[in-house]
Amino acid sequence: MPEVTIAEEPPRQPEILRLLEMSDAYAASLYPAESNHLVDVSALEQPDVSFFVARFDGAIVGCCALVEAGDGTAEIKRMFVDPQARGLKVGKHLLQTLEHHAVSIGLDVIRLETGIHQPEAIGLYRNSGYVERPPFGGYQLDPLSLFMEKVLQPADLDG
Repeated sequence: MPEVTIAEEPPRQPEILRLLEMSDAYAASLYPAESNHLVDVSALEQPDVSFFVARFDGAIVGCCALVEAGDGTAEIKRMFVDPQARGLKVGKHLLQTLEHHAVSIGLDVIRLETGIHQPEAIGLYRNSGYVERPPFGGYQLDPLSLFMEKVLQPADLDG
């Protein structure tokens, strides 16, 4: 029986680029350009970024990045699951992997920005212990954005 596996991999792969294009199109269908805070593949290749890839039966079905801020915090970027893989709990597995990695490298807090028209993502984050917070970093208040964070605990290594 195939299972979802997650590993740190380089983002510049054809299947990843296809996922990022799908993510871009999905975000563009929900929000105006000024409310989309997407980063391109070159930003995902920076030294302060850990990029994770989910595979099911060898095929890439999801991805996400953890971007360190340099102050003990990091931001989740480009979390996306192929719609054909929904139901496999890929998002939950990716999030748990990110959190485990963040704790293992000594980070204290994970932050994120997501859109208000993505109830599945918001539910995943809330069920995983993320709480709403004001905008952070370079973000401005946006009625279409939801800002969240989770204070990490060593117990998150057990997840």
